Amino acid sequence: MEPIHVIGHRNPDTDAICSAIGYAAYLRLARGGEVLAACCGEINARTNWVLKLAGVEPPRLLLDVRPTAALVCRREVRTAGPRETFLSVYRKMLEHSFRSIPVVDGEGRLLGMPTIQEMAQLFLPSEARHSAANREVRTSLRNMAAALGGRLIGDTAGIEDVGDMVLVVAASSVETSRDRSRQFPPRQVVLVTGDRPEIHALALEMGVRCLVVTGGFMPLDSLLQQAKAKGVCVISAPQDTASASQLIRFSRPIGEALHDGYLAFGSRTPLREIIHAVQNSHQPLFPVIDEETGCLEGVFSKSDLVEVPRTRLVLVDHNEFSQAVAGADEAEIVEVIDHHRLSGNLRTQEPVRFINEPVGSTSTIVGIMFRMRGLTPDKGTAICLCAGLISDTLHLTSPTSTTTDREILDWLAGIAGIDAGQFVKDFFAAGSLLREATPARAIEGDRKVFEENGWRISISQIEEMGLDEFWKQQGVLHEALSALCTAHHLHFACLMVTDITAHHSVLLVAGDKRVETAIHTDYHEHSPLVFDLPGVVSRKKQLFPYLSSLVCKLTPP
Repeated sequence: MEPIHVIGHRNPDTDAICSAIGYAAYLRLARGGEVLAACCGEINARTNWVLKLAGVEPPRLLLDVRPTAALVCRREVRTAGPRETFLSVYRKMLEHSFRSIPVVDGEGRLLGMPTIQEMAQLFLPSEARHSAANREVRTSLRNMAAALGGRLIGDTAGIEDVGDMVLVVAASSVETSRDRSRQFPPRQVVLVTGDRPEIHALALEMGVRCLVVTGGFMPLDSLLQQAKAKGVCVISAPQDTASASQLIRFSRPIGEALHDGYLAFGSRTPLREIIHAVQNSHQPLFPVIDEETGCLEGVFSKSDLVEVPRTRLVLVDHNEFSQAVAGADEAEIVEVIDHHRLSGNLRTQEPVRFINEPVGSTSTIVGIMFRMRGLTPDKGTAICLCAGLISDTLHLTSPTSTTTDREILDWLAGIAGIDAGQFVKDFFAAGSLLREATPARAIEGDRKVFEENGWRISISQIEEMGLDEFWKQQGVLHEALSALCTAHHLHFACLMVTDITAHHSVLLVAGDKRVETAIHTDYHEHSPLVFDLPGVVSRKKQLFPYLSSLVCKLTPP
């Protein structure tokens, strides 16, 4: 069964990463099975500092969970090589009831997808073809011997070389056989006959490329010695002449008859695109190609698209598809663990566990669940949960903080063996996003998009030890905000930079001037497009409710 992935929102903050790690650990302890923490965005410097301190591996990066070709394909696939004969490939397909088979080179790269119908047509020459063309066969001496199950004698130089040959059956007199053979270049002629020494001698006289002696007969030793001297290969075949002639036609390497007129899909091709592409196709089997290596990864048929396995997700620290990993609406949502308001369009096909608590962080909820189940997280997990809780509550100073947050932090800090006060100082000093990232990346670091009254609004938040870096970069940050509005079709975007030492924030704005004017009536404009927000530190409980009520009073854009 596919593993369960526990994953936070896009542009993950510390709580999103750490609650995913913590809840994955909880599920493994409480229920067993394969449960993996994941993330759908870059991990910031402070969170990386936490993971290093905790000795915990970063969550798996999962940017898209839409069902893809890689998910639906069967990976244990029988294949054929380009040098295999038509006959061996055809028999392989009949033996395993294959309607098609991938032909791959020595590196595993796909060369073609012959079908059983195509193979049958290749065995039966078209009536429109002239008689000379029906004699032609492109093969090698090695393939001919393999198809016949015969013995190679005489001159065996170049037996692996594939070339154009002409099949001549010497069932008539010596003169008729000579006249017929002379119609073609002698080094292309494959002369097929039975136990007829005079025809054997004719083959040597003419210097044909190959003499096939049927019925299991062997030419005289003296003829074999001459054959080697004159560069004539001899194959002793056990079949009669008619059967041997047919098998020689089927000795053609399959690689010589391949074409590229088939549908193939890259491993990351979304299922929706696949269904649309194959619905009117008569192709029985569809190859999937690894987009990194170019090699065959697997195959699927239309029946494999009927019940496609979906990625199983537990969403933490968010409860709407607009903030979730791409393709979450096509995944199987198993649980939702969150502490934000209910909003968005999250829907599931089956009832799911949905826990939403009015506490300061999702990490708090995970800690509660450990305690309720009588389980104790390991030290590394406890450190991560402490960091998520401290980060989202600004060490219990945010208005979102509750007594439950305080109780859980005390319990987790004891398990983690940390001094919470010192941990807070080290955590917030671990990295300045404004100093270490580009303006665009800093804005994306912790950004959420909301829709209210027809307004599409983006709110980013950065927590800093002081505002010096912000004032240095105010201009370029505004340019990045304006570019964000254009790129994501936003009506309004803002960046709240919170000074965690002073519990004070400033708000940089871009977009619709009506929102900016409305904010101006409530907050002092420190400098153009920058507002002072004294005492405002929480996006969830302070800034968003304010902006939501503000745009609800405005006419939709």
